[in-house]
Amino acid sequence: MPRYNAPFEIHVHGQVPLRADVGFEQLQDGLKPLWQYAGARSLADGAGSSYEDEPGIKFDAHEHLLQMCWTVAGDQDFRQTLDEVCMNLNELADGGAAIEVTFYDAEFDEEDAQPGSESRDDFVMLFVGPNPAAIMQVQRDLLVQDVINLMERHFDASELGGVVAQVDKLFEHRFDTLVSSLALGKPPSGSGGNHGGGHGGGRKPRHLH
Repeated sequence: MPRYNAPFEIHVHGQVPLRADVGFEQLQDGLKPLWQYAGARSLADGAGSSYEDEPGIKFDAHEHLLQMCWTVAGDQDFRQTLDEVCMNLNELADGGAAIEVTFYDAEFDEEDAQPGSESRDDFVMLFVGPNPAAIMQVQRDLLVQDVINLMERHFDASELGGVVAQVDKLFEHRFDTLVSSLALGKPPSGSGGNHGGGHGGGRKPRHLH
């Protein structure tokens, strides 16, 4: 059912490459926790975003791509929905992908807020993929991009090869740990949680694509 007076507007954003054999029916089943959360009866019914200027949930059958730029009203229980969707997408994905999820405090007004008060905005980066190696490759690429962007303020890009090599070593160790523990379906603590964003840095603007 639609959630009225929900404490959050929740924005889901990302692109997931899908296997060539994945059709609309399989994707609809995989995304069922999302569209059911929105109170819809099908993916087609629930694919539209709360905002008309967002494309919502799109299935590009030609490119075998799931595109999401979709907002729904909700609460913290949406995190369980995300867990279920990510597990389902792992079964459908052809490669690793990152999914950004932003919780906007619907009750917080920056102009009318009391001094010292903060919004309950939150930001989570989730990762999906057909196997741990694909997921870790996406995590690695995002981390390298962040590190380079930060350090290029102080160093030339040509000086950062050693830093990138150290990042690669960290991910190699993480992958070896996963394999040795046989916990292939569940990344170790810290690998699938927040990636940037969070509290204290000002409100993150809503995606407009």
